[in-house]
Amino acid sequence: MTMKFDTVVLGGGIVGVSVAVHLQRRGRAVALVDRKPPGSETSLGNAGLIQREGVYPYAFPRSAGALLHYARNRAPDVRYHPRAMPKLAPFLMRYWQQSEPTRHAAIARHYATLIEHCVSEHRELAEAADATALLRHDGWLKIFRIPEKFDAELRTAGQWNREYGVTYEALDPAALQRIEPDLSKTLVGALRYTASDSVSDPQALVRAYARYFESLGGRVFVGDATTLEPQWRVSTQEGPIEAQSVVVAMGPWSEWIASKYGYDLPLAVKRGYHMHYAARDGASLRHPVLDVQSGFLITPMARGIRLTTGVELGLRDTGKTPVQLADVEPVARALFPLGERVDSEPWMGCRPCTPDMLPVIGPAPRHSGMWFAFGHAHHGLTLGPVTGRLIAEMMTGAPTVCDPAPFSASRFGV
Repeated sequence: MTMKFDTVVLGGGIVGVSVAVHLQRRGRAVALVDRKPPGSETSLGNAGLIQREGVYPYAFPRSAGALLHYARNRAPDVRYHPRAMPKLAPFLMRYWQQSEPTRHAAIARHYATLIEHCVSEHRELAEAADATALLRHDGWLKIFRIPEKFDAELRTAGQWNREYGVTYEALDPAALQRIEPDLSKTLVGALRYTASDSVSDPQALVRAYARYFESLGGRVFVGDATTLEPQWRVSTQEGPIEAQSVVVAMGPWSEWIASKYGYDLPLAVKRGYHMHYAARDGASLRHPVLDVQSGFLITPMARGIRLTTGVELGLRDTGKTPVQLADVEPVARALFPLGERVDSEPWMGCRPCTPDMLPVIGPAPRHSGMWFAFGHAHHGLTLGPVTGRLIAEMMTGAPTVCDPAPFSASRFGV
């Protein structure tokens, strides 16, 4: 027997769950479908940051020196698979073009309209889902070993403050030691981005939001999104589902559905790894800490201290190659007293990216009732709830939290 809903949301990560919550709140009967339980893929393995300061999405390096540095494929923050480069080259060229400073500044003006709501939307949803204990409200740290790099970051932070009201605190070595006494004493300083939140267990947060969705009357199904047929039908373990509309929120796998329906969107992935560690000698870590020079982040999580790597450029489904993790682990151990590895093997995930660094949020141009919500790159956790709100407002004809036009799929000429 076919089960009928108003909307089926494909994808059980932070974006899909947030979309489902906001639609269910607005009176839609919603089915959430994924091949695994909510929060089991990309949303499991991030750094746990809700980045209110992240108004400038991560750009492609532009200077000749930086390009040569990364071309050697030895940098700790960015590695690439040489065999993947022919396929990735068109995407990377467009990414490089969009990262030109004037274009990047224009992109930031659009991006900021989402970012400014990221913390408030998470806090509201966490309160409703009885998950506020998973959020920390004391910001996060960028640490520095070289005075010149610290000074450059201070200038950047000042610019962000003037343009978008990003708040920060500059910490000299003594101030840094007061709030993080177990970090290395060799650091020259840090920046604390004070308006950002962090999460102690991203998967638990997504699952709390999913339980809240169910408490509102929504249904979660295990199913195969690739079986989607108009208008709109998908297979699940409990039988087929039909709905008047569908939201594709499958992160790095959204391309499966978009291409099936003729949308040639320029999507690629940035792969990343994490590993958990025990803290040694009674040490404690209170904030997420980004080592800018070495391109890794350590953060306190429910499972232990999570070490996350930078970017690995490769194809989505290629096997794990955690060389970055091996390279930065000794540096992380010198920064903070990490003990034994907790996980049996490194976790790997893929960040879904567009070349203009903006997510795809809005209706599919040629298919009535189909909506897109993917391509959030490094900020999927950050932007999940506000994306859910924006999509729900668009689908129900309500006033929108921001102008959705810059995020339309039609900007790619599809």
